[in-house]
Amino acid sequence: MFCCWSMISCLPEADRIWEGSVIVKGSVFIAASLDGFIARENGDIDWLTRFEGGGTGEDYGFKAFLDTVDVLVMGRHTFEKVVMFHPWPYGIKPVVVLGTSSVQVPETLSHVVTWKSGNPTDIVRELSEQGAKHLYIDGGKTIQGFLNAGLIQRMTITRIPVLLGRGIPLFGPTNRDVTLRCMDTRQYTNGLVQSTYEVI
Repeated sequence: MFCCWSMISCLPEADRIWEGSVIVKGSVFIAASLDGFIARENGDIDWLTRFEGGGTGEDYGFKAFLDTVDVLVMGRHTFEKVVMFHPWPYGIKPVVVLGTSSVQVPETLSHVVTWKSGNPTDIVRELSEQGAKHLYIDGGKTIQGFLNAGLIQRMTITRIPVLLGRGIPLFGPTNRDVTLRCMDTRQYTNGLVQSTYEVI
């Protein structure tokens, strides 16, 4: 499945180092329409669900990616969307929900979901001190904030062959040019094109 979606095989020199010792990698694994939106203006992803699995059970590398992740970091709106998915797509993987106010977490997820507030740098530093080495960053605003802070090193983006015209964009204004190097591109039979980029 895609889920709200963000490949790692090694840790290149671009990885972020905290306190001179702990290496933390930030990755994105996400799907977007051909015109760059990750959801409709109201947050709906109905346009996306018809492509899930392509009728073959294909997960487009999501499980393999998730297996490498220590902690998921997502925004409040993304959490409010994925918490309605059944089953919960992240298993027992720790999930951190960012926001200025606490979020309502179902009791069934209280052992894996926590809420934090703070800027991306402080969040990453705190998680690294707790032993996290690979973070999955998800949600438009959250991705934009971590990217601007230089805390994302790898992005896997799956382009869905549909034009929405308007919606919630994957990317927004940046505080600098962000140069990417394409590491791999794969085309699926249902028209999806998935590319993995290194942020350099």
